[in-house]
Amino acid sequence: MMTPAIEKKLGKLRAIMHECGSVLVAYSGGVDSALVMAVAHQELADQALACIGVSPSYPAREMRDAVKLAEELGVPYRLVNTEEYLDPNYAANPNNRCYFCKSELHNRLKAILVREEWGVVLDGNNASDVGDFRPGMTAARERGVRSPLLEAEITKDEVRAIAQSLGLPVWDKPAMACLSSRVPHGTPITPELLRQIEAAEDVLVALGFAQFRVRHHNEIARIELPPEEFPKAIAAHMAITSGVKAAGYRFVALDLAGFRSGSLNGASGTAIPLVMSEVELA
Repeated sequence: MMTPAIEKKLGKLRAIMHECGSVLVAYSGGVDSALVMAVAHQELADQALACIGVSPSYPAREMRDAVKLAEELGVPYRLVNTEEYLDPNYAANPNNRCYFCKSELHNRLKAILVREEWGVVLDGNNASDVGDFRPGMTAARERGVRSPLLEAEITKDEVRAIAQSLGLPVWDKPAMACLSSRVPHGTPITPELLRQIEAAEDVLVALGFAQFRVRHHNEIARIELPPEEFPKAIAAHMAITSGVKAAGYRFVALDLAGFRSGSLNGASGTAIPLVMSEVELA
C-alpha cells in the first residue's frame, strides 16, 4: 500500500512523462525499468516505446520475460540489438566496463530517437542508485538520457511499493545484473564465455532458484545463493553439479558467504578472492 508521500512522488513521475511528450524507455524487464515503462504507457499511450537491448550479456530468459510483461500490459516494444562485445574497451573488462556497454545501448537508442523523432530516452535509475559507482549512468547522462525515478526522488523500496500497487508482477523480482558482472575485471569478455555462464545459471532457474549468481573463475563456477537456500542447494547438489559441469565448468563450488550484489567489484584476473569460503558440491 502506498503512503501519501509515495503517492505524491508517483504524481510527479506521471507529470515528468507528460513533460517529455514522447519517450523511448530503456527496458530490461527488471522492476525499475518496468515501472517506468508502465507509467509511461499509462500517461502517453503509443507515444511510449519500450526498447529491449539484446546482446550475449542479456540472458535469453530475461528477454522472454521482458517481452511477456510488455505484451501483457499492451505496451509497444522493440528489440534493439547491441554489439558492445565488439568494442575492445568493453571486451577487456575494465572496472568501468558498464560505461562502454551503456554507451553502445544509448547510442543506438539515440539513433532511433533522432530518426523517428521521439522526445527523450528514459532509463530506470532510481534515487537509491545515487552514490554507487555506476559508470553506466555517466554514459547515459552524456547522451541526454533522463531518469524519471531519480528525478521524482523515488527510492528502490518505493519503486517496489508503487509497482505492487499498480499490479506489476515483477514488483518483488530480485535485481538482475548483466552476465558480464559474473566475470572478474581483467578477464576478457567473449560471447562464448557469456553463453557458458548463462547455461550454468539456467540450471539454477530450472531448479527453482530465484536469486543467485554464478561467478566465473576459469574452470570453477562459484555459486552465490542466499544462505537460507543452502539446504535446497545441498539437496539438489547432484543436479546442480551435473548441469553446471555440462555448461563447461570442471569444478562447482557453493560460496558460504552467500549472495551479494557486486561481489566481484574490485576483483581482477581469474583468482578467487581469499576471503571466500566455499565447499565443492561434487
